[in-house]
Amino acid sequence: MNSNIVLLILFRTNNSIYRYNFRMKQFEVPNFYHSPIIAKVKAKRKLDDPRKKDFSALELTLNKVTFIFARHFGFCYGVENAIERSYKAIKENPDKRIFLISEMIHNPNVNEDLKANGIQFLQDTNGKQLIPFESITKEDIVIIPAFGTTIEIENCLKKIGVNIETYNTTCPFVEKVWNRSQKLGETDHTIVVHGKLNHEETRATFSHSEKNAPVIVLENMDDTKELGEFIEGKKNESAFFDFFKGKISKGFNPHSHLEKIGVINQTTMLASETQKITNYLRAIMVNKYGEDAIKSHIADTRDTLCYATNDNQSATYGLLEKEADLAIVIGGHNSSNTTHLVELLESKFTTFFISNQDAIYSKNEILSYDIHTQALKKKKKFLPEKESIRVIVTSGASCPDIIVDEVLQKILLLIGEEAKNLEKCLENLN
Repeated sequence: MNSNIVLLILFRTNNSIYRYNFRMKQFEVPNFYHSPIIAKVKAKRKLDDPRKKDFSALELTLNKVTFIFARHFGFCYGVENAIERSYKAIKENPDKRIFLISEMIHNPNVNEDLKANGIQFLQDTNGKQLIPFESITKEDIVIIPAFGTTIEIENCLKKIGVNIETYNTTCPFVEKVWNRSQKLGETDHTIVVHGKLNHEETRATFSHSEKNAPVIVLENMDDTKELGEFIEGKKNESAFFDFFKGKISKGFNPHSHLEKIGVINQTTMLASETQKITNYLRAIMVNKYGEDAIKSHIADTRDTLCYATNDNQSATYGLLEKEADLAIVIGGHNSSNTTHLVELLESKFTTFFISNQDAIYSKNEILSYDIHTQALKKKKKFLPEKESIRVIVTSGASCPDIIVDEVLQKILLLIGEEAKNLEKCLENLN
């Protein structure tokens, strides 16, 4: 039987501490996702630092390798909730067709296992239809993924008669963003979404926000500067519509709708970039309207990242304080939160972004995903020829611990380190 506890989350962003209360479940995630190795690492850190005040890394030193683990990595609340409810749908409906609107989470291993258990995907991650909605009946089971979905899709399924509530796994932190957009709309703010335009979550947030207010999506500082130039009068309306085509809500009026704005974000974006975007737009507004009138033109919002994204990013900054020969980030290549961990780590370390152990071919070759070219690349000189190497290890919020475990075991095998040495090291943690 699952138990519930009320969790007060404190997280620090840009020197401010934010609080968020919600009811935390103890989830029933399939055992094959768990790792005894990673479980011990996480249990040790939780015991030593239950309130997550210390984001420094944990080192496990063996004979030939030192593994350096991030303070926080792996499955988050929203992911565990989505996985539990998906497998619950399979168990509870053995004689029914079960569909996911799109990928449950951005992890290939999890999604492939769901497919192997009979779940079919209605769309791909870009929203391309794989199975027509017209083929769905009210007797079918449709699961809404952790990213949420658009109001248009919800209404389509409701019209068919599908029950979309029982297996709606939308993350509560995504819903929190939608609630924030509603409040901004009630105060006549135009909603600025910092997010990736084609990401499922941003598409869902755009849809839910659009019913409350005009909406514009900014993916990065380049988009923000383009917007700033229009607000300052340096670019005309035609240039605005050319640049922001497909990134604005229907009927968007750049002259009237940019006089009063509020910033929210996709829950997995980089916190520092959201803050830069907000600060930049605030400075533009101050320059145009004056400091005394600024509250009438930009809402005093904080970023709407989820606690796990904040924890993962804070823990990655802790990794940057270490010295290492290389860093390995494990997760789905289309995972936004994982991509940002790579972005942070590669500023200091040779960083490899892999989905699982199969990407490691040998000591000298690895198949790593390049976040800049968005392509897989075979890279040579993976593990350096040294007596002892230092390897940073972390993973995204949708990566099962067992995948991390398998990567560790593969490295041990390649360098000739006995697995029992890792087990002894873990015993010394107690």
